[in-house]
Amino acid sequence: MDILFFAGLMLACGFIGGKISNRFKFPAVVGYLVMGLFLGPSFLNILNLELLENMGIFNDLALGVVAFIIGSEMRISTLRKIGKGIVTIIFSESFGAFLLVFAGVYFLTHKMYLALIFGAMAPASAPAGTAVVLQEYRAKGPLTNALYAVVGLDDGLAIIIYAFAAALAKVSITGSGESFLNIVKGPTIEILGAVVLGGIFGFILGYIARRIHNKKEILSISLAMVMLCSGVSVFFHVSLILANLSLGMMFANSYLYANRRAVEAVNFVSVPIYTIFFVIAGAHLQISLLPAMGVLGVLYIVCRSLGLIGGAFFGTTITKADPVLRKYLGLGILSQAGVAIGLAIMATRDFSMLGQAGKDLAVLVINTIAATTIVFEIIGPIATKFAIQKAGEIGKAKT
Repeated sequence: MDILFFAGLMLACGFIGGKISNRFKFPAVVGYLVMGLFLGPSFLNILNLELLENMGIFNDLALGVVAFIIGSEMRISTLRKIGKGIVTIIFSESFGAFLLVFAGVYFLTHKMYLALIFGAMAPASAPAGTAVVLQEYRAKGPLTNALYAVVGLDDGLAIIIYAFAAALAKVSITGSGESFLNIVKGPTIEILGAVVLGGIFGFILGYIARRIHNKKEILSISLAMVMLCSGVSVFFHVSLILANLSLGMMFANSYLYANRRAVEAVNFVSVPIYTIFFVIAGAHLQISLLPAMGVLGVLYIVCRSLGLIGGAFFGTTITKADPVLRKYLGLGILSQAGVAIGLAIMATRDFSMLGQAGKDLAVLVINTIAATTIVFEIIGPIATKFAIQKAGEIGKAKT
């Protein structure tokens, strides 16, 4: 069957799954994931792995749209309201997760390189999972603003942490080799390239959008810029998420009114894009991988969760942030998916050539992260909904 048939099937099944999920008071994204799980290799195998590989364009489009919307929420005026402490909070929760996972894995395995790599995976979040829940429940308030900022920026920090951790892990395995500076130079250039690229596209979008008043035309040019930015990011091997995040931030802070109209237009068509994205994500979650977690996987789940929640609590406490953030921010950032999987794949490529120890690390990382993603993609959106519900921010955004 043509790929459009499967796209339509995913939309229809995702819609049904979302409605069923809502009936049980769960976010719709949980229903999308479960439907994908049943359609995928774990059960019906209608969406087999070969087909899923050919649908990667939907993943890139969804991640680009999500990053653009999150970036558009990160206006300087909004960040000022949250307070200068947001940077401290992001560093606190990210390094809290890194350090706790690092300590737990090292205590279990006594292998420094394993602890470094698993620790580096922990800070990465899933902006799509968090953003979809916030939009579905029309959340608005200090916690919602903080969540947009944190999930948008901690992925960038996660990539930087991985670059340093991977460099140290390689030294730990080989005992010598390339200098630390040369190892981290490549990822640093990629990150800076993504920021500059997104900034350029954001300025172009703003320049054009402020001269357009028709909503349909604004939607067309906004999606065009997101797609162009995403395509160029993939071509130059820079972070697609960071590039579109930068695009949204540049657009929002340079052309506020035009940005608001563009985000409203993009939000109008975002639901079907998100639906297909999460059904595909659910299809990738293979039940057969769950036994691969073992004690290490359980330890990773527990330490990452405690590290994020504890780190967020510590950061919000020392910055004297709003009590709502202190209580619930950590619960809203538990989702983990695309960036963590991407880093795991990167680790497989980087370490599989470093002898038997490197091969063992590569296999262990990709299987464990893929398996734990199943858990975090289910509990993460539920925890986010719980957090914004307790904070009293559900339904506060204008329709």
